[in-house]
Amino acid sequence: MPRIYLCFLWHMHQPFYKDLISGEYRLPWTRMHALKDYYGMVRLLEEFPAIRQTFNLVPSMLVQVEEYARGEARDPFLACALKPAERLTGDERAFLLRHSFHADPTHMIYRYPRYGELLDAWEAAKRNSDHASRMLGNQDFRDLQVLSQVAWFDEEFLEHDAEVRALVTKARNFSVEDQALMGRKQIEILNRVMPAYKRLALSGQVEISTTPFYHPILPLICDSDIAGVSHPFVPLPSRFHHPEDAHYQLSVAREFVSSRFGMPPVGLWPSEGSVSDEALAQASDLGFEWAATDSGVLEKTFGHGAGLDALYSPYEWKQGDRKIKMIFRDHFMSDLIGFVYSRMSASSAAEDFLHRIRENCRGAMQTGRDALVPVILDGENAWEYYDHNGRPFLRELYRRISDDPAISAVTVSEALARVEPRVLHRIAPGSWINANFDIWIGAEEDNKAWEYLLRARQAYADATNDASSAIDEGRRKLAYEELLIAEGSDWCWWYGPEHASDNREEFDQLFRDHLANVYHALGLSPPDELTRPILKSVAAKEFRSEPTGLIHPVLDGEISSYFEWMGAGIYRADSRSGSMHGGRNPVHEIYYGTDGHDLYIRVDFAEPPAGAELRLNVCERPLAILLNAGMAELRGAAVPGAECVFRKILEIRAPVEHWPARFRVTLWRNGLPVGSVPQEGDFELARTVERS
Repeated sequence: MPRIYLCFLWHMHQPFYKDLISGEYRLPWTRMHALKDYYGMVRLLEEFPAIRQTFNLVPSMLVQVEEYARGEARDPFLACALKPAERLTGDERAFLLRHSFHADPTHMIYRYPRYGELLDAWEAAKRNSDHASRMLGNQDFRDLQVLSQVAWFDEEFLEHDAEVRALVTKARNFSVEDQALMGRKQIEILNRVMPAYKRLALSGQVEISTTPFYHPILPLICDSDIAGVSHPFVPLPSRFHHPEDAHYQLSVAREFVSSRFGMPPVGLWPSEGSVSDEALAQASDLGFEWAATDSGVLEKTFGHGAGLDALYSPYEWKQGDRKIKMIFRDHFMSDLIGFVYSRMSASSAAEDFLHRIRENCRGAMQTGRDALVPVILDGENAWEYYDHNGRPFLRELYRRISDDPAISAVTVSEALARVEPRVLHRIAPGSWINANFDIWIGAEEDNKAWEYLLRARQAYADATNDASSAIDEGRRKLAYEELLIAEGSDWCWWYGPEHASDNREEFDQLFRDHLANVYHALGLSPPDELTRPILKSVAAKEFRSEPTGLIHPVLDGEISSYFEWMGAGIYRADSRSGSMHGGRNPVHEIYYGTDGHDLYIRVDFAEPPAGAELRLNVCERPLAILLNAGMAELRGAAVPGAECVFRKILEIRAPVEHWPARFRVTLWRNGLPVGSVPQEGDFELARTVERS
């Protein structure tokens, strides 16, 4: 009987946050995700012995986890969380306030009522640390110190560890002893990460693959001009051409993983799924047997769309004596887990996922062929947007797969051994995002970063090739390692207009510091350009404005007059993606207000919503509107008397029986939620609006 071989590949990665010269960690995210994701994701599999998976571990991330586990990492974020609140300086209190709320409010902060109270206080102080410090006392700060860390603990500890459970149950008024316990538990969790992977790798339930050591975009390191092949006419910086660096990043990654797990990895997830013929040739030369990238790259390689039969087949890339097997991630199914299923119940999401997989594979199985389905995504960032860190969803999904006789969840190597590959003689250069490299090169900030990197690389080459140079081997190695770190993809992820983060400035500073360290290690003065931020562009952030007066719009689907919606409340969605590159919210702006009797809502879309369904929840009464070009159709009568018109904009009138009116808006396509406004909570509107 033909089978569905379902290959989950979880990519575990964080940037290298350590400054090698100062020895200090500049951001805490490797530690935080080690507490919440790196251990828990692999540990969960032990409950489901029939589920076999591939975990892609980035060496530069593992180096950091190991240093944390030894208790040797110098992390000012952790030090500030562990210092007795009574001894915090003013600067430390400000630091704590700025960095303690970088978590999803719904699923991580308000999960702990006291943590939510502290966020409310921070918002009430308008995120001004001076104002907040005057409002909050020592006990408030100690509660913040404890809860901002415990919120990142893995579910296993939150649910089953007696000491951690006691902290959660206590809920507030923590003591210095509680702070110390929180710190000890972190070390305990961190020390479980590597043994958990080793245990499951040894049993065969997990395959360990890897990525070039510091997560560079291999094709761009080999030759940055390749970006012009995947996107003709994109503005490019001066050519960066150092294939020897790409080769080194690959080789030391393979050696590192071999030293930790007792065998060299045969699989490669090239950073961001970025491939080119040259990058694959290097991987083949070093002994990698398979590599993975995105379905968009397969389509560009073919020069046309790739159907499910083509997508759910393995390939073997061959050029001369070099060869390496290839799988191509199902972009749509992978992104459902990464960006959509967090908005659904665990059972509904698991059912939808497996239903789609079965339907997608039906054609192959009816002809007697096996299907290899690659589901590849970030193994850490998505879960904070799920209920209980995604564990209910994953348990439900793994249970259903275990019970399905037609589906086997296997490692990539196991699947490749069972399904005959097709042959490819070339690969289109590109990444998992739009099958090009635009996220990392081409924008003004990106190109400036590449110019700075190139100049530092040339300074290194000049200094180390100078026969009269007095640079010792230790300093040369330090300079080269700082270069390799600066070649990582993460810095340019945050340059340009595409992505948002509260830590963009820190990423910019850290990138420039790594480059400055190259010069310092070589005994040279860093150029002045490295003292100035590269960041320049600022994308629009979320904007809110409360209603200021009564409104009297005409429902015609047009902006009939500038004054029509004057006085309405306004919500403008953030135009950027965050740490994960998902689809942007299709809702651009919401206007809302009242004439004193009814609720009026105007929706402006960022993209045409043809075939979508907009769902309103007005005072807990559902209202569904089917949208097509120039047409809006109300579904159901839960809000009697409601009206809507859709042309250029969508205008809605909804009678309200009980004030204040509360509502939220969700856009659905093909039975899946694709955008919600607002992201947390509801809009609230009083019947009488005072003019300001």
